[in-house]
Amino acid sequence: MRNILAVASECAPMVKTGGLADVVGALPHALAPHDLKIRTLIPGYPAVMAQIGKAKPLFTRKDLLGHPARILAAKCHGLDLLILDAPALFARGGTPYLDESGKDWRDNDLRFAALSFAAAEIAAGAVKDWRPDVLHLHDWQAGLTPVYMQEMGATQPCVMTIHNMAFHGLTSRNRLKSLRLPASGFDIDGFEYYGHISALKAGLTMAQALTTVSPTYAQELMTPEFGMGLDGVIRARAGALTGILNGIDTNLWCPQSDPAIKPFSSPAGKARNTQALRAEFGLADSDGPLAVVVSRLSDQKGLDLLLQALPALIGRGGQLALLGSGDRQLEHAWLTAAAANPQHIGVRIGYDDALSRRMFAGADAVLVPSRFEPCGLTQLYGLRYGALPVVARTGGLADTVIHANAAALATKCATGITHKPDSVPALTAALTQLCTLYADQPLFQRLQGNAMTQPVGWEASAPLYAALFNRLATDAQEAP
Repeated sequence: MRNILAVASECAPMVKTGGLADVVGALPHALAPHDLKIRTLIPGYPAVMAQIGKAKPLFTRKDLLGHPARILAAKCHGLDLLILDAPALFARGGTPYLDESGKDWRDNDLRFAALSFAAAEIAAGAVKDWRPDVLHLHDWQAGLTPVYMQEMGATQPCVMTIHNMAFHGLTSRNRLKSLRLPASGFDIDGFEYYGHISALKAGLTMAQALTTVSPTYAQELMTPEFGMGLDGVIRARAGALTGILNGIDTNLWCPQSDPAIKPFSSPAGKARNTQALRAEFGLADSDGPLAVVVSRLSDQKGLDLLLQALPALIGRGGQLALLGSGDRQLEHAWLTAAAANPQHIGVRIGYDDALSRRMFAGADAVLVPSRFEPCGLTQLYGLRYGALPVVARTGGLADTVIHANAAALATKCATGITHKPDSVPALTAALTQLCTLYADQPLFQRLQGNAMTQPVGWEASAPLYAALFNRLATDAQEAP
């Protein structure tokens, strides 16, 4: 049995702002059959502390980067959790990253450096009778862990997983002392990035192995277009990088047993959910396809492009229901579009898990027009629930959706529609194709059936993680 310490800023279902949480919450279950025992270290946000119930204190620090803290052990939702309980850093409103006004917490650098520092202490033996064989670090919030491990003499290998290269975890070089980072690491080969500290770069340069969440995104990261200024680092470490496709928990996402929906097992069984979804969003009955968007409203997600391309859907009798929040200008633009055409466009600002499930169950299609998408989970939920993905051909979207071109239609393997990213004409053509396919109901239901039978769980990816963890642990044991 190998011991793995996962380090992350969020973990579903305790706390979630995006797909990172779903992956962190699902991997322990997926890897359990592979003789890997995962403990997951997350911050003690109010939502987490409210859910863990009785927790066992493992160790206390009067001064963890300047603040009192303790590590608690708890079992919750079938997960083995370690909680960094540091009220001065995490007992706040807002979200894990943003205050109530929607702005980044000003001390995010300190908050997540503390998470990394705690992880390093655990690696160095702070928990009695338990040490990890491998550490699995998720995104920049865990990126400083190997720096602190080196300072503490902890030698276990680290795997750094890049969920989104757009977020570097930058802070001023003036924070070196307060974050207790070694000045020797502040150089071009360490965690220095154009005169700033980059927590992400620390992980990328010091972890023994790198993974990202789809094979296509792994290749994209080596290019200036997608590498977000760190493509040179990725190219230099190409031999350490593996693209491993995310999966979803198919027990939690199951149209036959999902309590949030009217259960179904075939495309024809979706009809009751479609009718209910139209009613919930105040949409009129229609002979066109009902498409949904469940997404953050941000530039990355391409929803400004969708606003421009939307006439291709609405003009052919289609409808759109959107659930999401984020950029205030985009929120306003979508609310304005819905107010101007309430029978064909419905918008809910915010996030509601049960509503998202009703949307996937009732939708004919799910739209994901991202400018870039490391993996994406929305299209996987769409496949599982028979909502045909209409997606930009980038990252994990390109790896998971088989485009309905002539060859794929002839061989009956198509599962959706893909289009060129960041292009209103290409998105317009994709929406037009959706309406054309929908008009041929026997064909469309066959495509939905294809989608519902696609493997979207962790069966293929979990063994790849297991092999990586086992190889690193074995190499570490055999090292002189």
